[in-house]
Amino acid sequence: MSASPRLAAVLVPVFRDSNGRLRIVLIVRTDHGLHGGQLAVPGGKQDPGDESLVATALREAREEIGLEEVDVLAELPTVRSGPTNFEVHPFLGRVAADAPWRPNADEVADVLTPAVEELAAPDARRELLFTSARWPEGLLVDGIPVGERVLWGMTLRLLDDLVPRLLAGEWDDAL
Repeated sequence: MSASPRLAAVLVPVFRDSNGRLRIVLIVRTDHGLHGGQLAVPGGKQDPGDESLVATALREAREEIGLEEVDVLAELPTVRSGPTNFEVHPFLGRVAADAPWRPNADEVADVLTPAVEELAAPDARRELLFTSARWPEGLLVDGIPVGERVLWGMTLRLLDDLVPRLLAGEWDDAL
């Protein structure tokens, strides 16, 4: 019998830029740790003091990038991470276009805000080489380039469901 999954929650912050383009907020994890150098959305494991999974996602976003004001729009489909046995509960949140990012230097190397249309471009997804301190020789992954970085893994799986829904206008009245 396998162990019960560990619970985690993430926030997928979105906003409209001054040209009306919808953008997703991604973080670049610092080079240390299991997920070093990877693109992600703010989030992490549920702490005993968290009242709910949405509280976990909001706490982590506040700790990782200083995000204080979020309108939570929806809970998205759960994503499982195989090797680490996490059951990740994502939440979609609207944030201000001018929200001040204050990355926690221990966890976040940078904040990126790619346009949803760029992530959905037909030629965006392809086999790419991801390198980091953990994989200095590189790891061939199914991914999308975002600037000099590669979006892949669980974050890409989460966005595989979300991006088409955003493009279809599912939350346009709230965004």
